[in-house]
Amino acid sequence: MDSVTYTLGIDIGSTTVKIAILNDSRELVFSDYERHFANIQPALSDLLGRAVHQLGPVLASPVITGSGGLTLANHLGVPFVQEVVAVSAALQHEAPQTDVAIELGGEDAKIIYFEGGNVEQRMNGVCAGGTGSFIDQMASLLQTDASGLNEYARHYQALYSIAARCGVFAKSDIQPLINEGASKEDLAASIFQAVVNQTISGLACGKPIRGHVAFLGGPLHFLSELKEAFVRTLKLDDAHIVAPAHSHLFAAIGSALNAKEGSPVSLLKMQQQLKGRIQMDFEVARLEPLFSSQAEFEEFSARHAKHQVPFGDLPLLPREGLFGNRRRFHHHEGGSGGGRRHSALFLLPEQ
Repeated sequence: MDSVTYTLGIDIGSTTVKIAILNDSRELVFSDYERHFANIQPALSDLLGRAVHQLGPVLASPVITGSGGLTLANHLGVPFVQEVVAVSAALQHEAPQTDVAIELGGEDAKIIYFEGGNVEQRMNGVCAGGTGSFIDQMASLLQTDASGLNEYARHYQALYSIAARCGVFAKSDIQPLINEGASKEDLAASIFQAVVNQTISGLACGKPIRGHVAFLGGPLHFLSELKEAFVRTLKLDDAHIVAPAHSHLFAAIGSALNAKEGSPVSLLKMQQQLKGRIQMDFEVARLEPLFSSQAEFEEFSARHAKHQVPFGDLPLLPREGLFGNRRRFHHHEGGSGGGRRHSALFLLPEQ
């Protein structure tokens, strides 16, 4: 049996699952990162399986953190720690000189200030504007993904003003630029700059971001041009940039650092527990469903299907009948030219 004492940190984020396993010297011996696509249990089980494949059926003392981790922690009987506590522990261990940490996740963004032993966290708890999900959504407009957006942004020449507070507003800014022929390189860099502006203005709210600044979270770890946009805007030099090697795993690493070594659990046993169904504990009352049965839904659909605009084909007339002598083809027509599509409508009188 392996005599090494391991600690396991699990970070259940809004879009990804991360795990980090440390040995008794607090060295990272295994880590992994995967999107869960709302299937958290299978994703975590898969990561634990990879850990067992590499380390063997070891015992580890686990701690869970993250926005989606509390219910899972209760189900598994595993301690839970708040993200700010976990990230603070990881920074104190790996980058104690940090004055400010900027962390972008899949659907949240945080700024954490460390001032004389005091910790102040600011977080966007309202919407996912300016986060990883926002970047994915904007990348789809340019018919690419986040990594493709990063490659485009390397070669930008100009920046445009784009709203990042809401994806709808951002689309309203980007679509006209696409129609006018703006390059994908400039649009990609402008999207990253919009994320920077949203984070700084929406979270810092005028409080200076200075000193040693750490960049954490998946988007800032994998998207070099996004981090460069922050560095450019904050006017940071190399001496004040804190970019840890495992910056996308910091909450998981911090969780492992907070684990109590006296309560080890088999990784294989945790995998077995993840096969069970989790009973969700809702904190607020839920609304009743709109339809109590399939029959009620079908009755509703049939009632509304009675009121439909009739559609038909245009009559086959000689060319001069349509565009020449309009008396031979009485109709009403309308058209709409939008940012992304064009529509036309012809209404004929009843015959």
